[in-house]
Amino acid sequence: MEDFINSYIYKSDNQAITALIVFAFYVVAAKLADLSIDKGVRRITRMTKSEVDDKVIDFIHRPVFFTGIIIGCLHAIRTLEASEKFIFYSNGLLVSLLTVIWGLCVIRISNTVIENAIFKVTDITGLGKEVTPLVENILKIMILVAGAMVILSVWKINITPLLASAGIAGAALAFAAKDTLSNFFGGVSIFVDKPYKIRDYIVLEGGERGEVVKIGIRSTRIKTRDDVLITIPNAIISNTKIINESAPALNFRIRVPVSVAYGSDIEKVERLLNEIALANENILREPEPRVRFRAFGESSLNFELLCWVKEPSLSGLAVHEINTAIYHKFNKADIKIPFPHRTVYLREEKDWESRS
Repeated sequence: MEDFINSYIYKSDNQAITALIVFAFYVVAAKLADLSIDKGVRRITRMTKSEVDDKVIDFIHRPVFFTGIIIGCLHAIRTLEASEKFIFYSNGLLVSLLTVIWGLCVIRISNTVIENAIFKVTDITGLGKEVTPLVENILKIMILVAGAMVILSVWKINITPLLASAGIAGAALAFAAKDTLSNFFGGVSIFVDKPYKIRDYIVLEGGERGEVVKIGIRSTRIKTRDDVLITIPNAIISNTKIINESAPALNFRIRVPVSVAYGSDIEKVERLLNEIALANENILREPEPRVRFRAFGESSLNFELLCWVKEPSLSGLAVHEINTAIYHKFNKADIKIPFPHRTVYLREEKDWESRS
């Protein structure tokens, strides 16, 4: 750049004047870049629905300006016949300052992107907004460590011992917090794999059934039909069998077993069961209810009514209403619901002794 200035803009044997011209040229270029981003690019981002890109422009246009000035300082210093020690320290200070400026800029951009991303997925996955500070802090630490490595490299400080120490400390910390880390990565796997989401009804391997009310980084919480809140660590729930009654569709099939006495009109039984199902407001018309004759029992003909409720939370209520309707309808239609019978024969003791 200084060669370009010396050849086409200003030619001087005075190194100080050349350095000032180089610096002034970079200041003008930096200001033009700042204005093009602030005015031109911002005009494009205003056409989008998202506010994230507008905030990104707010964050980067100033660092771009200061970057131009710092690069101008670096080039201006190169035009001076200064000592190597002066060049080393000045370059170190300027590059360190540039690293700090862009590190802070990247942290602000990452915080905005994380907040926007978590806000969008909260309603879908149930991931709590309180995890935002955790994710932001983890990313902030990573950016600060990367910036520190860059600054140490610029000052030619050997970072190999620091990396070795950090590795040992990280291994010790990971061993001490292995349960916390396993729950964290279990939460990440649930977030990525999405075996369930908020408001889904799930059944755990132990038989617990309830509605998912919260998915956190450390644990998942479900509320049972008894209004009992169960908290399961993500490390456990990510390695266990889960039945999601709300997936892939929200509707849920219920099975209602029905027994009638031998001699009953099975066509009439099937018709009545279909009428009962279709008359219930919690039962879907599509898929339509079905009646299946399952087996000949010891004292009954065994049927099963299959129908779909609108959502799993209505299954208990729907079964109650259908059983009540079956009892009343069968009584009116004179269809007997059998129950076990036992015939007991009594014999007199003296007759038993005489026969023996």
